[in-house]
Amino acid sequence: MPADLAVLGLGSTGLPLAQAATAAGVGVIGYDPDPATVADINAGRVPPGSLAAADLRRMLACGFRATADPAVLGRVRTAVICAPTPPGEDHALDLSAVATAARALAAHLRPHTTVVLESAVYPGTTEGYLRPLLESHGLRAGRDFHLAYSPGRLDPGNRAFQLANTPKVVGGCTPACTEAAAAFYGRFTERIVRARGTREAEAVKLLETNYRHVNIAFANEMAVFCHDLGVDLWDVIRCAETKPFGFQAFRPGPGVGGPAAPLDPNAAPHFTPPAHPRLPGHPLRMVELAQEVNSRMPRYVVQRAAALLNEHGKSLRGARVLLLGVTYKADLADQQGAPAREIGTRLLELGAQLCYHDPYVPQWRVMDRPVPRADSLWEAAADADLTLLLQHHRTYDLQGLAVKAQLLLDTRGATPAGAAARL
Repeated sequence: MPADLAVLGLGSTGLPLAQAATAAGVGVIGYDPDPATVADINAGRVPPGSLAAADLRRMLACGFRATADPAVLGRVRTAVICAPTPPGEDHALDLSAVATAARALAAHLRPHTTVVLESAVYPGTTEGYLRPLLESHGLRAGRDFHLAYSPGRLDPGNRAFQLANTPKVVGGCTPACTEAAAAFYGRFTERIVRARGTREAEAVKLLETNYRHVNIAFANEMAVFCHDLGVDLWDVIRCAETKPFGFQAFRPGPGVGGPAAPLDPNAAPHFTPPAHPRLPGHPLRMVELAQEVNSRMPRYVVQRAAALLNEHGKSLRGARVLLLGVTYKADLADQQGAPAREIGTRLLELGAQLCYHDPYVPQWRVMDRPVPRADSLWEAAADADLTLLLQHHRTYDLQGLAVKAQLLLDTRGATPAGAAARL
């Protein structure tokens, strides 16, 4: 069935985009090369971290369908690539899913189609990497079809800001490409912000993502610093955020997870086209340092857990440890990049006996072995030598848990002052 829009990649970026477009009356088809993913979505089963099941059911009732057949891509006016770009061990983004989507689209691309990339990428990717793939069948960007970049800006679980009321940045290969992308997003987004070009729009994602990681890293360093001084960091933040200018509060935690990995352009492949300068030959030092600081936090949390047990005459080896909340963000099921797995691994390696509780995660594995799930939260907290709050889900009664637990280490600063040990 013909559709106005094809969304390529049906994860945490693609499905919310498809939802917003469908709700605005745009005919949407979702494309994913994985038949299992397609079957799950068409059956109403939601991938973790993307949508509520009720939202997907409404989309399906309005005519949205997913498919693994690339032939449908030749029957749309707009195609948006939302393929995942996870970081590898060397911190470089894996662009293979973008390439797969681009090749599928290129084989069926029609003149006058608007193509937009929304995946997190390095500056230069749209024109230096995606454009040659799309032009491999003869059509030319800026002449035969429109090509633009628009950074994904959704904050999963945020009830105040969704796609419709979050300004949408667009930057095209040509001014006409920018306007074509702006006209598309203007159908269901309240405000469009035009960047000078694709690289400026891509650098918006770089700036916004790294801003989060750098500031969380500073908060994490302050947490360690204040603990060593005997200063209550959470009271410091409470006071500091009353300043009405020049300060935005970021809070520490056991690590940084989620799909928005830090972007270091020094790790980018050299695919920049001849018309553009190569990427600078020096890294973003603040981003490197932020990665280093944030990656140390799981180890620091385990050290604090061992010290807290030791203060109460117990050893971590053999201790019963209950982990509360193993997702990367509160009130979501998404575990992508969550520090809980590394913390659990380190605790097991040091001889602790683990169990966990999370209302959004029915099964959880660490070191390729299942971790027992607590049936009764209250009984598990009373039985554990240490309860470790890693994620503050709204359903947790932390005041009650602080009373029940033998020892409670709060890595989110969510318990009442004095009720537990805090990061």
